Amino acid sequence: MIGNSQQFANQTAWITGASSGIGAALARDLAGRGAALILSGRDEGRLRDVAASLDTDTLVLPFDVRDEAAMQDATAEATSWRQGVDIFVANAGISQRSEAVDTAMQVYRDIIDIDLVAQIAATQALLPHFTQRGSGRLVFISSIAGKVGVPLRTAYCAAKHGLIGYADALRAELSQSGIRVHVVCPGSVATEVSRNALNADGSRRGTSDKAIDEGIPPADAARAIVDAMAEGTREIIVARGAEERMGKARRTSDALFDQVAEMVAKGYMQKMKA
Repeated sequence: MIGNSQQFANQTAWITGASSGIGAALARDLAGRGAALILSGRDEGRLRDVAASLDTDTLVLPFDVRDEAAMQDATAEATSWRQGVDIFVANAGISQRSEAVDTAMQVYRDIIDIDLVAQIAATQALLPHFTQRGSGRLVFISSIAGKVGVPLRTAYCAAKHGLIGYADALRAELSQSGIRVHVVCPGSVATEVSRNALNADGSRRGTSDKAIDEGIPPADAARAIVDAMAEGTREIIVARGAEERMGKARRTSDALFDQVAEMVAKGYMQKMKA
């Protein structure tokens, strides 16, 4: 762990998809660095189990990310708790294991709705809170599959590529605001992602992959993510072996991020609005 172990002391982090996997591991890591946690997901029981494992102030806000009314209510409650939200982690998501030729369109709609549209909606609801404060961090959990097209994951790749596009454009817009935007691209992490993935007909797969089972432990992935956040890294690749090489081959350079931010600083958005 880099820096002070209490480097996020007195900050409040809100994590969606916090009941297991990377989300739960991020909650534990951030709590260990002094943050208070807001935990969201569909399974209230599992969220409360995670909350019970944290030695910090914790608020459990269960809701389905596709339910915009519930999400808006949760946003109001989250921003009124303590001194408001300092870090938002858009982590909720679901994967896929099916060939495109066999995959029902409803699977595409469901995955893109959960992994992309719902994450955008949650961020849009929270943006006024961040812009009024002039500070905060937005953390989008994408994937190596958001940088590289991976077989059997056409819907998942579409959603995760889209999430990176939204985050990169948003980062540029917010580059003069004091709000940081991080994109995280994990490779294989030892979670339930494969078991929960959708088959071609939309049913739950129910089995895991060897690559996932032998993947990075969630606690190690979380530590790497939070270390990189603390360093201000904009695109965070957390992967090993071939996945790491693929992610880095498609990594967006800091020079390009800086170039787009400079356009904004020079009045690009004002000129486009004129």
